[in-house]
Amino acid sequence: MTAWQRLRADRVAMAALAVVIAFVLMVVLSASGLVAADWEDEVGVSYAPPGFVGATETVAAPALRQQALPDNPFDPLADDVRELRVQLAARIEAETGAGRRATLPFGADKWGHDVLKKTIKGGETSIVVGLVAALVAVSLGSLFGALSGYCGGVVDDVFNWFYSVFTAIPSVLMILAVAAVLQHKGVLTIVLILGLTGWTGPYRLIRAEYLKHRTREYVLAADAIGASHWRRMFVHIFPNVSHVALVQISILVVGFIKAEVILSFLGFGVPVGTVSWGSMLNEAQNELLLGRWWQLAAVAGAMAVLVTAFSLFTDALRDALDPRVQS
Repeated sequence: MTAWQRLRADRVAMAALAVVIAFVLMVVLSASGLVAADWEDEVGVSYAPPGFVGATETVAAPALRQQALPDNPFDPLADDVRELRVQLAARIEAETGAGRRATLPFGADKWGHDVLKKTIKGGETSIVVGLVAALVAVSLGSLFGALSGYCGGVVDDVFNWFYSVFTAIPSVLMILAVAAVLQHKGVLTIVLILGLTGWTGPYRLIRAEYLKHRTREYVLAADAIGASHWRRMFVHIFPNVSHVALVQISILVVGFIKAEVILSFLGFGVPVGTVSWGSMLNEAQNELLLGRWWQLAAVAGAMAVLVTAFSLFTDALRDALDPRVQS
């Protein structure tokens, strides 16, 4: 309760929390199909600019019916040729964007997809990956840290050896190595890659907390009344160190969202047919060469807002949950 009062007193933290909740709500609505379900519809012309930029001048497709040579009345295939001309003209009109909008609020991509809806749908993938992967990493790190810090001895040595192996390799190289081994592309694969390589930070912090708390009076009292080791670890000690796990989740969410973007950008991320912020950035690099900057701007803006809000909220949450901070 005291931590919540501290958090509520911080206006910046509450504003950041509102932004994070808005993004989570966007993910829920997108996943349920209430928002951006039709993001694959080709509603605009190819590379339709944002509405505030205005439509660009396009050269109309030639009217084949008018430019075609006169029919030969003695040609036995005249009727067939006329029908083929009509079909070809209709196809060219469809390919040149007939019936599509010349501008969209945030523009369109190469295929005429609405960039705004595409960004929302891509955010669903990236945010879900960040949240779930962070939960996996912190769960593993908390479990390993609790066992290592509480048991000590050989158990502690084994976990420290694994920790040293994982931290000896740069995190980006470790992620790419695991991605290359798994090869299969998909959201679940990305979650496993990030979760299995990101547990080292939570492990180190949770282990240190358990080393301090395992000899505290309340733990010794629980031992005296016959509480099992498992109960002492997760019923008595863990609630007193849970603030560390919560802060680690909020920190890793930001890092894993950026990691998913990097993986998808490099081709190790989501499969074809699934959109994410990383795959959108991969498309945007080619669009920039043509002067089409709006997809990059939409993704970068959405990421910047979410990452900044999450970072501000994480800092405030760390201060609010720190038992050393007095109200």
